[in-house]
Order: sequence, then C-alpha cells, then structure tokens
Amino acid sequence: MSPRTPAQLEQIRKVRKAAIMETALEVFAEHGYESSAISIIAKKAGVSKGLMYNYFDSKEELLVSIMEEGFDEMVTLIDPDRDGVLTKEEFEFLIDGMFDLMKEKGNFYRLYFSLMMQPAVSKLFMEKINKVVEPFINLFIDYYTRKGSKSPMLEAVMIGALFDGIGFNYAFNPDAYPLDDVLKLVKERFI
Repeated sequence: MSPRTPAQLEQIRKVRKAAIMETALEVFAEHGYESSAISIIAKKAGVSKGLMYNYFDSKEELLVSIMEEGFDEMVTLIDPDRDGVLTKEEFEFLIDGMFDLMKEKGNFYRLYFSLMMQPAVSKLFMEKINKVVEPFINLFIDYYTRKGSKSPMLEAVMIGALFDGIGFNYAFNPDAYPLDDVLKLVKERFI
C-alpha cells in the first residue's frame, strides 16, 4: 500500500472534521452546550479526545465553527443573483429556502435558539449573526420601500421576527407545528 498523497490526507481531514462538527451539533442540540463535554463528543464521533484538539483548539472554537457553517448556508439564500435587489421571485426563493433549512437542519436551529438565550455563549458568534442578518434586513427595507410601504424598516424587522418565531416553534415542536401550512400563509401574506 502506497503512502497517501497530500490531497488524500486533506480530504480525510475535511471528512473527519465535518463528522466531528455534525456529532458535536447533535450533542449540543440534545444536551445543551454547557453540558456537553469534548470527551463525550469525541467518543460519539469515534475519535480520541486528543485528536479532537488537532481539529479544534477548544469547545468554543468547535461551537463557533458549527454556527458559522449554519449561517453561511443562510447567506446563500440572500439575493441569489447578487444584484442588490430583492425581487418577488427572489423573496419567494428566500422564504422557501429558509423553510427548507428549518426542516433539514433541526439540530442547528434548536442549538441556535437555545444559545440565543445564553448571552455569555451567544456573544461568541453574535458578530457573525449580525453580518448575516444585515443583508437580509437591507434587502427587505429596499423591497418594502419599492412597494411603497410607509414603514419599510418595521416591515423588515417584522419579517426577521416572523422567521425567528416560526423557526423557534418548529425547532422545538416539529411534530405538532404545521410548517407547510405556515409556509403557504407566509407566501400569501408577504409576497
């Protein structure tokens, strides 16, 4: 058997890092960030605790990496053609995308909302949240300004709060929350 190439080693590293992050997300979402020890995550991920530190310097760095990856997924939904203008079709794409993420990334949203209620922990990634939220808000302000709204800023803030509220309710009670029906109603009311 020949030695692995640098490209193969890098691919192995990427796969292992992603597996550690996915496992940590599950553990954090299920047990809470503060109650989740690195040793538990390492065991569940099938790696040694020492090897974990080859990928992440600390539990905080691991958390921030998970949160940044989740926020980066949201960013892909903002202004898909990158022209700085939110059209009706792009607004619908954004809403569909946000609802799809809520369905697909339940652990991320449970973790996100639980961390938002812990100021000491949420400060680790608040700067990233603000960078993600700002373009959303600005696009919505512009969208509602073009529609002739008397309060485009309030409309934009309300949309953000609506997404947060829907996401919160679905994340913590997915079996009883009528997400598909809510999606239809949101589209009827806001598009």
